[in-house]
Amino acid sequence: MRPLTDVMPKPLLEIQGKSLLSWHLEALAKAGITRVVINHAWLGTKIEDALGDGSQFGLEIQYSPEAIALETAGGICQALPLLEAEGYFLVINGDVFCPNFPIQHLIDQAANLSEITDSKKRPLAHLILVPNPIQHPNGDFYLQGNQVSEDALVGAEKLTFSGIGLYHPDLLHHLVRGKPAKLAPLLRAAMVENRVTGEKYSGSWHDVGTPQRLNELNAAYE
Repeated sequence: MRPLTDVMPKPLLEIQGKSLLSWHLEALAKAGITRVVINHAWLGTKIEDALGDGSQFGLEIQYSPEAIALETAGGICQALPLLEAEGYFLVINGDVFCPNFPIQHLIDQAANLSEITDSKKRPLAHLILVPNPIQHPNGDFYLQGNQVSEDALVGAEKLTFSGIGLYHPDLLHHLVRGKPAKLAPLLRAAMVENRVTGEKYSGSWHDVGTPQRLNELNAAYE
């Protein structure tokens, strides 16, 4: 996203005068969520300055700053004490745009997953997968029913991970706080044990990865 991100963290880039993070926060508040943790690294203080304590959204926002970029799993691990999560928690990437995503559905899904009493069979993650965009035609994972796998299954559809998912703290139990860690290897290991579920979302979803895509979205939503 350079040169835009030379002076602005990516999640503060705007669509129709509203930052990507603001779109997320408004949707979370509308779904009844009250506590949010935002992890940040590059120019992160600008995010704190823009969003404050979250009261403008009807939320309580806490921040998990990273002295070095910790990658997705490392960032989540760093933020876990602030989340105080005993069960499933929702993570949304700050650089995706999905204005109509049904967050309440995921809240309900988290409640359903929590009812699985056998901790060894309980999914460690529930992923939202989307049709493969032009810039990522080969997708990430296969979905058959509600089971997500890295391997091709009979009748499965290969889709792209949206950056939206439910996670259980057990997925991250062996990580060390403050050390970088990627999410994909953790998910793949859990898939081998059939402990990753998911679903396909066909609504509006965009990976805002280039200035051109940002401009196109601003034009499309005028």
